Amino acid sequence: MQINKAFFMEFLSNILKTDSPSGYTKTVMQLIERQATAFGYAFEYTHKGNGIITVEGSDSSKTIGLSAHVDTLGAMIRSISSTGTIKFTLVGGPIAPTLDSEYCTLYTREGNTFTGTFLSTAAAMHVHKESSTLPRTPENMEVRLDADVKTKEDVLKLGLQVGDFICIDPKTTVVNDFVKSRFLDDKASVACIFGVLEYFSVQNIKPQYTTKIVISSYEEVGHGAAHIPSDIVELLAVDMGCIGEDLTCTEYDVSICAKDSSGPYDYDFTSKLMTLAKANSLKFAVDIYPFYGSDVSAALRAGNNLRGALIGPGVHASHGMERTHYSALENTMQLIYHYLISK
Repeated sequence: MQINKAFFMEFLSNILKTDSPSGYTKTVMQLIERQATAFGYAFEYTHKGNGIITVEGSDSSKTIGLSAHVDTLGAMIRSISSTGTIKFTLVGGPIAPTLDSEYCTLYTREGNTFTGTFLSTAAAMHVHKESSTLPRTPENMEVRLDADVKTKEDVLKLGLQVGDFICIDPKTTVVNDFVKSRFLDDKASVACIFGVLEYFSVQNIKPQYTTKIVISSYEEVGHGAAHIPSDIVELLAVDMGCIGEDLTCTEYDVSICAKDSSGPYDYDFTSKLMTLAKANSLKFAVDIYPFYGSDVSAALRAGNNLRGALIGPGVHASHGMERTHYSALENTMQLIYHYLISK
């Protein structure tokens, strides 16, 4: 497969820069819908807001599935202090200390936006003797608004209220084929699927079997693909590969996960992916992730009768300031492609 790198990188950048914490994914899902339909594929929404892309296959005797989640980590307004700062609650599991001094955008229910900065409540070295030692937890942090506010009432007059979303600046940067950004988990995988779809569309290629692609919107809070089309008999989750202690995956590999916190993935399915990776000389790693769950995990826990497997590009520093290399993304796209055209 010849990947259109320019398309891929532009699409990845666009979705990374579109705010979409779990529960607030409408805007990015519309971007995905526009691109899928531009390729000529059917797109529909589930009641919970997931997107389903249907790609007709050469053989309609069975339906297989891919999944990737477009929702990200984030925060919401928990309360407003008497001095006009924002106390927050986390959405998903961002590493709270990495939020210190990060920029953010707050969205009102009316669609207005305000910017701010996550800070420790002991933010000033020249004022707080505990500024460097106070634990960076939500209880000891707040958001400083870029607005002329001095009281809780001033903030409320802006239209901000408890329950409004706070979106973390992804700080997306590309240098020497490294992609540095928050939320590569899992927008990098969404882009990988679209890199394959672009090739299928331009080359007028069909996958072997009819394929339904689930773009989920609540994975980071545990129930993204709990409900999927009932005709899917096997589901391949495309999600980030982990890098770290006791793992072999790097930022240049496609990861094949044999087991995570939800248990082992389907043995034969996983073996097939390993065989495809070897046969096509892909750079890959097989690992076990003890603190991880995927859309396949959610689908199986919800009682869906299917085989499941998990792959994805190697991503360093998950749930923090993440990084991967184009090589991992390319290897992931190639494995997706070879899986989709295989019998």
